[in-house]
Amino acid sequence: MRLAAQTFKKLYGEPIGIFRAPGRVNLIGEHTDYNDGFVMPAALEFYTYVAAGPRIDRTLSVYSIDFDETRNFDLGHLAGGPTGHWSDYVRGVAAVLQASGNSIRGANLVIKGEVPIGAGLSSSAAIEVASALALMTNSELEWSRVQVAKACQRAEHEYAGTKCGIMDQFISCCGRANHALLLDCRSLDYDLLRIDDRVRIVVCNTMVKHELAGGEYNRRRADCEAGVSYLRRQLPEIQTLRDVSLPQLKEYGAGLSDVTYRRCRHVISENARVLEAAQALRDGKLARFGALMGESHVSLREDYEVSCKELNVMVDLARKCHGVYGARMTGGGFGGCTVNLVDVGAVEEFKATIAREYERAMGLHPEIYVCTAADGAGEITNLMA
Repeated sequence: MRLAAQTFKKLYGEPIGIFRAPGRVNLIGEHTDYNDGFVMPAALEFYTYVAAGPRIDRTLSVYSIDFDETRNFDLGHLAGGPTGHWSDYVRGVAAVLQASGNSIRGANLVIKGEVPIGAGLSSSAAIEVASALALMTNSELEWSRVQVAKACQRAEHEYAGTKCGIMDQFISCCGRANHALLLDCRSLDYDLLRIDDRVRIVVCNTMVKHELAGGEYNRRRADCEAGVSYLRRQLPEIQTLRDVSLPQLKEYGAGLSDVTYRRCRHVISENARVLEAAQALRDGKLARFGALMGESHVSLREDYEVSCKELNVMVDLARKCHGVYGARMTGGGFGGCTVNLVDVGAVEEFKATIAREYERAMGLHPEIYVCTAADGAGEITNLMA
């Protein structure tokens, strides 16, 4: 935070504001959001910070401290598809704000990220949301948090090329400290669920991210859409896999390819798991919540096929540790992180065991983050806090 402010002051003078948005971990509900389903993320105390100030011209100048790189954009010419550059996220947010009928003023932005890149903790949503808040304040725009989340999702679709659901942007906007968020990705209704004080969320980074992740993510989405198209012949009322039950899939899905059938089965069963997990969290049934996490991982590994050796080893190691209620991969897959629900008193032993055994098995030293669910995005009003 302070580095963003100090760097901005050095380059441009006093900023008009410092804005932050968190990354997230998803406790359960993977690859359901783009199927209008249910998810249960929590915002994390890893933030992306954006310092902002006005310009007198129509230029958007963006400097990344982490990449030590500046990109300049003419606000009159923001069009164009994905380039694979980090600045696509900022350019996309500015373009979507303008496309919504707003007049965006020229701005200088300085960005500093804490969210680990490529770890599946949604560094992309964090930069989108923090940039949106900065640009809106600079242009004196007022939008609801839901509007901001939708705009940032659209920016990621059109300018970064990832057909993501709404979960990442929504939790970055609307998270609350010490709570998970049960989100209905169709209605955008949500319920805040307090995380039991007896446990900690521990995120373990496998330190790998396989290159096929981006293309495979979009391919999984296409598989789901193909399943819906086929099932709609017998179930014309359905819109997405959210509307299909497992008995219906079994009855009407016989003509689907084996791959498409399994993709559908994961999404449908995962939606049911999220709802059951929410009730388990309300009731303080941590063992049941953890069991559902385990079932989720098996489904992601076997039916959705988005896990990998490193994730599977990490989850298997965690399941053998004392004090672990549940473990699963989290995020898009093909590397990144696992999420673990661990008894408070067992956290240090868990960290030491995972670090030692994962390095022994894979030759990689994992990063392990003991996390607290955090508040969502906002402007920082006290730079000394």
